[in-house]
Amino acid sequence: MKPLDYDVVIAGGGHNALVAATYLAKAGKSVLILEKNPEIGGATASVRAFPEFDAHVSRYSYLVSLLPDQIIRDLGVNFVTLPRTVSSYTPYSQSGSDKGLYIARDWNKESEDSFRDLTGDEAEGKAWQEFYTEISQFAKRFAPTMLQPLKSRRELRSLVNMPATWDFMIENPIGQVIQERFASDLVRGVVLTDALIGTHISADSLQANRCFLYHLVGNGTGEWRVPRGGMGALVLELERVALAAGVVIQCNSPVIGIYTDADHVQVEVADGQPVHAQYLLANLAPQVLAQLRGDSVEPSLDGSQMKINMLVKKLPRLKSGDDPHKAFSGTFHINESYSQLEHAYHASKNGQMPPSFPSEIYCHTVTDPSILSPELQSKGFHTLTLFGIHTPASLFDDDAQGARDHALQGTVASLNHYLLDPIESVLATNSDGSLCIEAKSPLDLEEAIGLPRGNIFHQDLTFPFREDDDPIGWGVETDDPRIFICGAGAVRGGGVSGIPGHNAAMAVLAKD
Repeated sequence: MKPLDYDVVIAGGGHNALVAATYLAKAGKSVLILEKNPEIGGATASVRAFPEFDAHVSRYSYLVSLLPDQIIRDLGVNFVTLPRTVSSYTPYSQSGSDKGLYIARDWNKESEDSFRDLTGDEAEGKAWQEFYTEISQFAKRFAPTMLQPLKSRRELRSLVNMPATWDFMIENPIGQVIQERFASDLVRGVVLTDALIGTHISADSLQANRCFLYHLVGNGTGEWRVPRGGMGALVLELERVALAAGVVIQCNSPVIGIYTDADHVQVEVADGQPVHAQYLLANLAPQVLAQLRGDSVEPSLDGSQMKINMLVKKLPRLKSGDDPHKAFSGTFHINESYSQLEHAYHASKNGQMPPSFPSEIYCHTVTDPSILSPELQSKGFHTLTLFGIHTPASLFDDDAQGARDHALQGTVASLNHYLLDPIESVLATNSDGSLCIEAKSPLDLEEAIGLPRGNIFHQDLTFPFREDDDPIGWGVETDDPRIFICGAGAVRGGGVSGIPGHNAAMAVLAKD
């Protein structure tokens, strides 16, 4: 038999591949990463989306919550995330007046007054504090298990020891507790958004619970923080520590076939020699892995988000009169009341674009201007990143370009409804007169980085535990003992977390 080229080969070069590779190399394994694109990073790569301007944005991801501090420490990664003082801002109209619901990251009098202005009393603000205090306690008990072998449902429920919270987070549709705890349609919607990003489901689906859980459990706080230097800074640091540990990275190397026998894995590479290894980690969607192995592909939910990047000369003024630097430094919600979100879901499920185009924006550069050149900083430029909700891939199948243009126009109109300065009036302009705004549909994400149907989670999210009768594992195993998932499609995958990379590495090391 031909000697193995490497102990481990990793197909795909996203951030999870770099995390897994570094753990393995530090443990003495020889590791090769094969990446089809000219650069590594996958969804976390930063680019100059508008080449005439020195502004680096992440086309496919934005904030950081799930990346555990333990991984940063273990790998010696020099990567800093910055807190946001503002949690969210939601503009609305009431009795003919334009206003905004302001919620600070740490509850304060301004948040209290903002809730009272919306609802007329203190009850909704108190309900908010009680609900998220409860969620925070749940997250602190839950989060440490994400880097451990999978616990069973019964074990984890006992460990968390918050029966009522467990029931509404895990057992019953999240929409039930939202409607029970909150009276305001607007406040209900702000809560619900964390259950919907990238997931085409109703509040009545347990898939919404899974999305909600992943959004709120990160590092035991659920805080979404701004990556200093942009998401590309994380990729550069992960590449640095991987290379220092001896990992070999080979770009422009698309994997075209994966075969195993009792002794090794053989990986076929386009325009290259086959690679032999003891184990393979797939930093690919499970559907893509199945195709490379010649297996049938399991269906999953469509990806369901528009991703729109903008470069603006200044932040637009709001009809409410509130400070745009404050409003856009948190998550800026557009048409995301509970009823609007549910209406948008049912419309899109029936093949129609959402009538109100619910979406949310954040401005990286209010917190971290370093992704802009000093010249752009001095001129007051900013980046705006928008995620549209309930725009599933199926809406783009018949006319991808036309549907994308329609969704972009509808989303811009929805945003402008709350702006004193229409967004077009503040967008930077290229030398040919075009505006600095780019839109990516779920189908664009599939084409660019291999996300099946544009699903940012690769496939349907799963709860981060095993059922009581399932064997203990790391949630990265496949039906082949030599192949492991190390991407978002693993149990405890999803988002920018490094968790499946860590867990896949641990599963391989446990084989020794």
